[in-house]
This record gives sequence, structure tokens and C-alpha cells, in this order.
Amino acid sequence: QVQLVESGGGRVQAGGSLRVSCAASGIIFSIYNMGWYRQAPGKQRELVAHITTDGSVNYADSVKGRFTISRDNAKNSVYLQMNSLEPEDTAVYYCNAENRFTHRSYWGQGTQVTVSS
Repeated sequence: QVQLVESGGGRVQAGGSLRVSCAASGIIFSIYNMGWYRQAPGKQRELVAHITTDGSVNYADSVKGRFTISRDNAKNSVYLQMNSLEPEDTAVYYCNAENRFTHRSYWGQGTQVTVSS
């Protein structure tokens, strides 16, 4: 059974930092491209950051220079370090895993991040 479990969300003031984590089980983590998405109330889910199996990364323009995605294959985990948080970053953050060969995709249950002004 595949599970992606996010943790580390919470409430922080503008300008603060948070790190969210996603622990995967039931998959061969090293062959999965990993992504962080977010969904704010009334808005569509959007890609925040993505990291491939070989470590290539890309970011949404809105978070470039503030967020950093990383992965630890030994721990089957992916992380999102979020600095200089803004109220506009408030959303539920979801972890996504996509098999690089089959493109089969899995989602976590999400973790709430709230940034107050």
C-alpha cells in the first residue's frame, strides 16, 4: 500500500520559515519524481516545486529564491524549506510522487500552512 505522509505544517508570521516533510512508503522512492503542490481556498492546486530522480529542481516563479526542495532517498523523504513566508503562501501543501517510467502518480493527504500578516 502506497502512503505519502506530510508533516511540518503550521502557523507562522509573515517573514518566518517552515519546513514541511513527506515520508513515502510502499514505493521504490528512488524512481519517483517528487513534487510539492499547494491549494489555497477557492483556487486551483498549483505546482510549487519539483525534484527529479537525478536531483534536478524547478520552482514556481512565486517561490523562487524563498523555497528549497530536497530529497533523501535513504529516508524515502522529500522536504520543502520555506523561508520569507508571505500571507499569499497560505494553503494546504500536498506531496506528489510520480513514477518516472509509468507516470503513475500518488498524493499525500496534505498539510496546512498558514502565514499571518
